[in-house]
Amino acid sequence: MSIKYNAPATLSFSLAAGVVLILDAILPGLAENWFLVPGRGGFDPANLRDYVLLLSHVLGHAGLDHYLANFFFILLLGPVLEERYGSGVLAAMTLVTALATGLLNVLLFPTALMGASGIVFMMILLSSFTNFGKGEIPLTFILILVLYLGKEVINAFTNNDISEFSHIIGGLCGSLFGFLKGTTRPAVR
Repeated sequence: MSIKYNAPATLSFSLAAGVVLILDAILPGLAENWFLVPGRGGFDPANLRDYVLLLSHVLGHAGLDHYLANFFFILLLGPVLEERYGSGVLAAMTLVTALATGLLNVLLFPTALMGASGIVFMMILLSSFTNFGKGEIPLTFILILVLYLGKEVINAFTNNDISEFSHIIGGLCGSLFGFLKGTTRPAVR
């Protein structure tokens, strides 16, 4: 029996974020400087680093609890989604969601953004599309949309350190990907 690197996009993403977490503990400030997308007014179009932050913010986490909260879900859902859509497609969906949450945060919100929770919500909504046919809307999708995103909309009006906005955008990205890719055949390995 051997250990298999069964979900390369998911495992590579999880390991990269774990390495960033460890390096940030060794080199304090690393995550704040390279894995935190600024809010409105903080983005400098002349600074190449700020463009990197639009994607890299999903690798940074505020601590071990933040990392674990996101990657428990990612490690649970990611392999199933990779099996369904393929590693390259899931990696592309992750990058598009990271860019969407980063860019919209820069344009709309004054606070900075760090973490992979937008990716988690993308995967949660996308997972409800793993078994449906053309012309169908899965009831599981509707229930997840109402329960998860409804909760995030309500929580958006509370004062906390959580970006419900990134959860909502991630969920919308997952929904869009599900509708666009959902009727295709499963990926063949």
